[in-house]
Amino acid sequence: MIHSDAWLGLHNPYLVDVGNGHQLHPDVAKAFTAMQSHAAIDGQDIQIVSSYRGFQRQLSIWNRKWTGELPLLDENEQRLDVAALTDEQKVYAILTWSALPGGSRHHWGTDLDVFDKSAVDACGGKLDLVDAEYRDGGPCFALACWMGNHLAEHGFMRPFMRNNGGVATELWHLSYAPTAAEFEALRNPEQLRRCIEHADMQGKSTVLTLFDELYPRYVLNEGLKA
Repeated sequence: MIHSDAWLGLHNPYLVDVGNGHQLHPDVAKAFTAMQSHAAIDGQDIQIVSSYRGFQRQLSIWNRKWTGELPLLDENEQRLDVAALTDEQKVYAILTWSALPGGSRHHWGTDLDVFDKSAVDACGGKLDLVDAEYRDGGPCFALACWMGNHLAEHGFMRPFMRNNGGVATELWHLSYAPTAAEFEALRNPEQLRRCIEHADMQGKSTVLTLFDELYPRYVLNEGLKA
């Protein structure tokens, strides 16, 4: 039984260590290990970049992006001048690439970012986790193609395959669908709103003012309605 606030990244005692500082839900760890072995047979060295992130970690990312300590990018991955943006513009810019604290799929232990370590190492070992690295000519293009053909066999899907006016396209972001569905069923806007109200969060007043729009557009990734 999943605790009711687990989806917020507040209560996740079920996590297991999968090495290199990464944690996943036990069911996801098992499925990922099987997929990793399959990929290796096909010449793809699929490794984890990021896995579980708790509420406080996501809050730190948000606050550092708000202040400009971490880079803020537009939907085309071009760096923005934080000082030139209004508070509303900053909210939208952050949410294009980073979730609200409490609203991240990485809170569940079901979602992870991956790359082809061997291919990246062969290109100098630097990974920026940008779209071009997973497109034709990029070091992770072969992996992206492999995942397109085999993810479903192992229960995984990519929740951010296209930008529909919500979260940007992230070909590297995987979600273990059977377990993620349990957390999706727990999502509740009022619970998230209360969580944010009590957080030491930069730009909180602007987020709360826009919350009724932000929740479906970015947390549920419904994007912009036609």
